Amino acid sequence: MSPVPRDTPRPVVDYLDRHRWPVHGWRLVERFFTGEDLGRTETLFALGNGYLGMRGNVEEGRESHTQGTFINGFHETWKINHAEEAFGFARVGQTIVNAPDVKVIRLYVDDEPLLLPVADLIDYERSLDFRTGVLCREIVWRTPAGKRVRIKSQRMVSFTQRHLAVMTFEVTMLDAAAPVTLSSQILNRQDGGDEYHVRSAAMGEGTDPRKAERFGRRVLIPELQDAGDDDARVMLGYRTAESGMTIAVATDHTIETRDPVERTVQVTDDMAKVVYQIDAQPGRTIRLTKVAAYHTSRGVPARELADRCRRTLDRVASEGVGRQFADQKSWLDDYWSRADATIGGQPSLQQALRWNLFQVAQAAARAEGAGIPAKGVTGSGYGGHYFWDTEVYVLPFLTYAYPQLARAALRFRYNMLPAARRRARDLSQRGALFPWRTINGEEASAYYAAGTAQYHIDADISHALSRYVDATGDTDFLMREGIDVLVETARMWADLGFWRSEGRGSFHIHGVTGPDEYTTVVNDNLFTNVMARHNLRRAARAARELESAWPQAYSRMVKRLNLDTDEVEEWERAGEAMVIPYDEHLGIHPQDSHFLEREVWDLPHTPANKRPLLLHYHPLVIYRFQVLKQADVVLALYLQGDQFTTEQKRRNFEYYDPITTGDSTLSAVVQALIAAEVGYSDLALRYFTEALYVDLADLHGNASDGVHVASTGGVWSALATGFGGFRDYNGEFSIDPRLPSSWDSLSYRVTIHGSRIRVDVREDHVELTVERGPGAKFSVRGSVVHVTAEEPVVVPLDGQGPLLEGGPGPGPLDGVRRADGSIITATVPHP
Repeated sequence: MSPVPRDTPRPVVDYLDRHRWPVHGWRLVERFFTGEDLGRTETLFALGNGYLGMRGNVEEGRESHTQGTFINGFHETWKINHAEEAFGFARVGQTIVNAPDVKVIRLYVDDEPLLLPVADLIDYERSLDFRTGVLCREIVWRTPAGKRVRIKSQRMVSFTQRHLAVMTFEVTMLDAAAPVTLSSQILNRQDGGDEYHVRSAAMGEGTDPRKAERFGRRVLIPELQDAGDDDARVMLGYRTAESGMTIAVATDHTIETRDPVERTVQVTDDMAKVVYQIDAQPGRTIRLTKVAAYHTSRGVPARELADRCRRTLDRVASEGVGRQFADQKSWLDDYWSRADATIGGQPSLQQALRWNLFQVAQAAARAEGAGIPAKGVTGSGYGGHYFWDTEVYVLPFLTYAYPQLARAALRFRYNMLPAARRRARDLSQRGALFPWRTINGEEASAYYAAGTAQYHIDADISHALSRYVDATGDTDFLMREGIDVLVETARMWADLGFWRSEGRGSFHIHGVTGPDEYTTVVNDNLFTNVMARHNLRRAARAARELESAWPQAYSRMVKRLNLDTDEVEEWERAGEAMVIPYDEHLGIHPQDSHFLEREVWDLPHTPANKRPLLLHYHPLVIYRFQVLKQADVVLALYLQGDQFTTEQKRRNFEYYDPITTGDSTLSAVVQALIAAEVGYSDLALRYFTEALYVDLADLHGNASDGVHVASTGGVWSALATGFGGFRDYNGEFSIDPRLPSSWDSLSYRVTIHGSRIRVDVREDHVELTVERGPGAKFSVRGSVVHVTAEEPVVVPLDGQGPLLEGGPGPGPLDGVRRADGSIITATVPHP
């Protein structure tokens, strides 16, 4: 298995049409309108703050792929109908609800509506500014009567006021007078029409499990309708039919014009409309300001939520809209001072990188008490569920850039412990088993083989928790709450695994699924065992540290969890005896105990129209082959990198990369960072670029369902830990960079124990600068350095380490043998 290049190195692709999407360091700009990819652009221009999200639908409210406004955690429940029932199956589905929409501001000139697909647009530009958090659009429209009209709009979802959105809409007749009508609406689209139908089965034939379930009934039951005394404030309130959650939404309006204006108001169960009619004169700008407030609850009456909406709107009226925009920019100034990373000499990659990092802020900033959904609040993909994505791909970035947001996400998991304990009992286990996919804490994964069987989520959560504590020194969180998560997950592993007595004894975990969902319910999955081992060891270490350093907290924990010291010893023994599969002949770690016995899927000869595999082949077909949806062993090489040698990492990567389909958007970032570490620089850069453009270029064909938040967070890991070489193993921090030859430089930041350090990588040196705090200690290419606030530290670099052109060789297609010595033949199954 020598590293023979898969293909000739080629330039990194720029995936975007730069006539339409010009390069800009701090904005995503669209230069002309097309209705051919509305789903994609609605996602790319979506706004959110982690609680409230608005898709980038046009204000006119007509031309759209999916009109969408989403509240994190606001969901409906429904019965899961299994074809064949069995004990412990998930019973109740949970799906995020499309909330009443306040984005709609319809424009009529001479009673003719502005309809973008057919409009004569003289000028058009739409942009999302990452520094201000404002979506802007400016167009010049020639009406059917030949009159030119300039329309400017702004939209913002506030990072500083969790429940607030602000919109402005300006209309200027440029060369002729005309009657102008502005119809501002709150519109509830969930009316039980044909658009909403729920699948009757958990995974119906031909369905895409990445998409949300749809409802064939009314979901939002009207609870209140209200128009304020001055006719400028309107409000609607609802209760969900089954989950019993409640929502209220209210809008305030202010019209500024020198021309005569008339206002009318209409409020019904599913629409609240404020209509302005203006005799517009040329050169005079009409400005409509619309302020919206959303409040939700698990059961508080809608009328109480309406009072909260009023208080939000009253506060904005008192402070002024200008302050909301200023506060938004101040929040983002602080965010970018913590989170910004730069790629020297690569402006297109720089723009894409900042778009991705901005999406993490939009998904996490004000989640507060909820998790971070796989799509954030930008779409209904995956039903609005929380997965392991957060802990493995998003929390590393938040831990080192914005630790308090990581803490909030971990506290959400802690608060889910009671439900996780119940789920463990359902599966006849001790301790706690976190649900594979959920909104309310209960398991919502109907297909257990690729869902509930992914027990590794317990270890993923514990790993993220441990990394957060190591990086921040937040022992208060560890003592009061984090220790409970570590103990209960360790209990689950100790109970799930079993001992074999050969030799000194070995500890095995059977009947689980790893991250690769194309290989399910296996024995001794490498990723699961490696991560479970870390979970067991870390729980034992934390318990002993608590006993030694904080005896009172330890006593409370022992009483609270009924912990026996024998358990801690058992965790240590199980961790030490954990089976880690390894094949001496190939010099690699098999993905599971029987993985190498399977036939190899011939990916190079699989037609493009048969990808992703999960939509074109029965699961049983896929499960019989060596083929991966996403990096599995390779991910373990990253998360537990100190447990593998450099040579093991290289050989494992070379074996698994050729049989990894990349059908999951989670895969490219991990493949990029390990490729960088083991020396495949060109391949690492291609994977990194793919990760950057997953949504921007819609590389997986489902950007319309919402942003792939895990991928957006993962690009930071690919950048900082892959090319930047940053690693953190058990609180020891190191830097060993791999700067691509086409990059002038790389800069990123890490926050460690309250100190923010900027890492600047050049071809021949690394410079560490303390931007805030006293400083920190690092190992840089094996040399220990202390960087302090007094002066930067510069460390010369003696080369990049082994760099290999192209990509890894054929891997398993190159003479892989079964245990009996026969060669496995690569095959493409018949469709």
